[in-house]
Amino acid sequence: MKRALRLIAAASVFCLASSSLLAHSDEVLDTQKAPNGGQLRMAGAYHFELVVAKDSKETKDNPVIVYVTDHAGAKIPTVGAGGTATILSGKQKASVKLVPDGDNRLKGVGKYASTSDMKVVVAITLSGKPAEQARFTPLTSPLAVVKDGHTDHKH
Repeated sequence: MKRALRLIAAASVFCLASSSLLAHSDEVLDTQKAPNGGQLRMAGAYHFELVVAKDSKETKDNPVIVYVTDHAGAKIPTVGAGGTATILSGKQKASVKLVPDGDNRLKGVGKYASTSDMKVVVAITLSGKPAEQARFTPLTSPLAVVKDGHTDHKH
């Protein structure tokens, strides 16, 4: 009987851990409305929210903003942080340097067009922490069609 109870307890712990991991899958995150209208991804102990220009038909200088939070949505300070966003859009590739720009965000500007096949790899190193990376498809997310016009100013 004790062995059966231990097996049930172990199975319960495994199920709880598994559901916690699934709660942060790309598919689940794509169904959540991000606070700033971007796309959410898990990056180690953090969530990165990528906000890019959604309606730039031509390749031109456009903003790239990444918000950093913990898994509960609390802001993580970006003072002393740095990073890059590598954007593949159509046949073009752009590398954007990201620098701190407010409480929990990093910002940069790069030449890209908003294409439906856009892919972005974001790598951020927070002060005193190892680098974390996330992959985005910001214009294919179900919630990416939201156009809020708030990608170019400070909050």
